[in-house]
Amino acid sequence: MLETIQAVFDAFGAPVFVPIIIIIIAALLKVPLKKAFMAGLYAGIGLQGFMLVINSFTPIIAPVIQSMVETTGLNLPAFDVGWQATSIVAFSTQPGMLFLAVGLILQTVLFLVKWTDVFQPSDLWNNYSYAIWGSMVYIVTDNMVLALGCMILLNLYSLLNAEIMARRWSTYYGYPNTTIIAMHNIESTIFGIVIDPLLNKLGFNKVKINPQTLQKRLGVFGEPITLGFFLGTFIGILGNIQSLSSIDSWGSILITGIATSAVMAIFPKVAGIFSNAFTPITDAARKSTMKREKGSKREWYLGINDAVGFGEPATLTSGLLLIPIIVAMALILPGNEVIPVVDLIAIPFMVQGLVSITNGNMLKVVFNGMIWFSLGLYMCTYTASLFTDIATDVGISLPAGALLITSFNILGKPLMGLIFLAFLSQSILWITVTVVVYFILWFLFKKNKTAIYDYLDRQAVKNDPVETNNT
Repeated sequence: MLETIQAVFDAFGAPVFVPIIIIIIAALLKVPLKKAFMAGLYAGIGLQGFMLVINSFTPIIAPVIQSMVETTGLNLPAFDVGWQATSIVAFSTQPGMLFLAVGLILQTVLFLVKWTDVFQPSDLWNNYSYAIWGSMVYIVTDNMVLALGCMILLNLYSLLNAEIMARRWSTYYGYPNTTIIAMHNIESTIFGIVIDPLLNKLGFNKVKINPQTLQKRLGVFGEPITLGFFLGTFIGILGNIQSLSSIDSWGSILITGIATSAVMAIFPKVAGIFSNAFTPITDAARKSTMKREKGSKREWYLGINDAVGFGEPATLTSGLLLIPIIVAMALILPGNEVIPVVDLIAIPFMVQGLVSITNGNMLKVVFNGMIWFSLGLYMCTYTASLFTDIATDVGISLPAGALLITSFNILGKPLMGLIFLAFLSQSILWITVTVVVYFILWFLFKKNKTAIYDYLDRQAVKNDPVETNNT
C-alpha cells in the first residue's frame, strides 16, 4: 500500500495532485461543477508554469553558483547534494515509506477536528522533510516507534509554524487562504518573528529596501526586471571571476542576468493565473462557515507548494543576495564542515516566511537569513555522517572528493534539529520536554490567534514603503 501511495504521487506530482484536491474541496463546499473544474485547472496550470520557469532557470544559474563555490577554494568534507537527492533518500527508507501513509492520515484528521486550520495533505510531496529526520533516528536507535514519534512531532511543530505565518504569507503573496507548509522552508519564520522587535529598535524598519521603494527611488533601474538583470549579472560575475577575459564567460554572465530578469517578469503573470484557483473556494468557504457556525467563520488555509513564491521580486532578490553571503559564512565559520552548493539555489524557497512577516523588507530578510542559515550549517555538519550512511545504503553515490554528503536546505534546520536530537538521545526527559513545549505553544497560539495575527500585521505595516496597511 505504501509503495502504491508513493507511486501514485510520483506519477502525477503536484500539478495534478493539487488540482484534484482543489476540485474535491470545491465540490464539498458546493461550488458549481464548472467553477470547481476551472479552479483546479488554474491551479494545475499555475503550478506547472512555476515549475517550468524554475526548471529552466536552475540549469542556467546552478553551474554559475557551483563555479563560485569552487572559486572560493572551500575544501570541506561534507558536500551539499541538494533537496532532490534527499527526497529520494527519504522515501527509500522504511520510516519514510511508513510516514507517507501516517502523515496523510494524521494531517487530514488534524484539519477535520480543527486542531489546525491548515490543510496540509495538498502538499503531500514535502513530507520527505520529516521522513529524513525520522530515518536518521531509526538508523541510530533501530526503534521505529521513536522514529515515527520524531516525524509526527516535527509535523506538529511545522503545522503550528505554518499556521502562525499563514495569514501574513497569504496576504503578502496574494493567494487567498493559502500558505506554504514545507517544514524546511518555513522553519526560519519563528526566528524572524522573535527577532523582529529588536531589528526595529535598531532601525531596520526605517531602511525600507524592498521592490516598491527601489522602484520609486531608482526609476527604471529599480524595476523588478532591471534589478533581476543586474543581480543575475552580479552572480554571474562572481561565478566567472577567474575567467573574465573569456568571451564564453561573459556569455554565461549575461545569460544569467537575462534569465534572472525573465523569472522576475514571468512569475507575476503565472501567479495571476494561479491565484484564480482560490477565489471560488474562498467565497464558498466563507458562505458555508457563516451558515454553519451562525455568523462566525473558520479562517482556514490550503497548503500549497512553495514554488508559487520563488520568483516574487523581494523573495528572489533576497534569496540570490544570500547565496554569496552563505558561501562566505561557510568559509569563515569555525567548526563548519559543509560546502553548500546544490541547495544554494533553494534559498529563495527558504526565505518566503521571512519575506512575508517583514512585508518584503529585504534588509531584514538578508540579515535574518545570514544568521539562521549559518546556524543551519552547524546542524548539517552534525548530521552529515548519519545522512551519508542512509544515502549510501539506498544507492546514492558520493561526489568525487567528498567524504560526507548533506542537504543544506533540508538538514540545515536548527529548531527542528533540536527536536531530532531529543529523540536521538532516547531520553524520556528530553522527548517529554519537546512534547510539552509543543502543547504549551499550541495552546497559547490557539487562545491568542487573532491577537497574534493582528500583531504580525502591525509589525508588517512598520516595513510598509507607503506607510499604509495593505493587509
